[in-house]
Amino acid sequence: MRVDCHIHMVLDGENWKTAIARHSGSVQEDWVRRTLASYRALGFTYLRDGGDRWGVGLRARALAPEYGITYRTPLSPLCHEGHYGGFIGETYRDLKQYAAMIAEKRAAGADFVKVMISGLMDFDHFGVLTEGGLPPAEIRELVHIAHEEGFAVMAHANGARTVEAAAEAGVDSVEHGAYLDEGALRAMVENGTVWVPTLSTIGNLRGKGRFDEGAVESILDSALENVARFAALGGLLAPGTDAGAWAVPHGSLTEYALLTHALGESGEAILARGTAEIQRKF
Repeated sequence: MRVDCHIHMVLDGENWKTAIARHSGSVQEDWVRRTLASYRALGFTYLRDGGDRWGVGLRARALAPEYGITYRTPLSPLCHEGHYGGFIGETYRDLKQYAAMIAEKRAAGADFVKVMISGLMDFDHFGVLTEGGLPPAEIRELVHIAHEEGFAVMAHANGARTVEAAAEAGVDSVEHGAYLDEGALRAMVENGTVWVPTLSTIGNLRGKGRFDEGAVESILDSALENVARFAALGGLLAPGTDAGAWAVPHGSLTEYALLTHALGESGEAILARGTAEIQRKF
């Protein structure tokens, strides 16, 4: 059976604006059902959504049992006002407002909390992010407040120091994790952080002509090397495609292929450990 530990039901892998508009008036249940049916046909039994503020993931969670799928959602992801994430999530001005929003998540039935603590990769330039990470002190408080409410925390995080700070704060999973170094990798291992590297968001860009091909190859090579290094250190890895991101359709099997390429013969056992931890915590 397959799992995808990072999807966005609200998105479609083609055009994020059009995809969001599809559900902005009300959730289009037929579309959600077709997507869940596709996952079922491919053998997926567990999906973890990265969240949206229109209730698409929430509706998918309600429908998923009909398709034999366990579905988890944070409802909407949370991001600091003025930083990356506002296009899909809810923003907070300060930690006081964030804490109030976490309490609201509890009342609304969120399965976990997702925080956005860095920018994205610039796929035209190797080693460049669209913006840096939040201050380590803020990251610690974000994780602490959510944990105090009994939530596991998923963090959208890129960059070595941001990921290191998140791991040291006790974050439960790191999503994406571009441009990590030994310190960041070891911090995740030492703190039991599960890494969901979403390699599909890079690998699926090859040959598309949208971004510099040399940069894309360099970013992918760097990610594959870090995945192998992390596994060698005993780190926890889980498959997640970021389905719905550009060029990553729902039900994509690219992630398993890329992770297997990086991990070799031991890949299945390594991913089983990380997947079990995701399912236990989330």
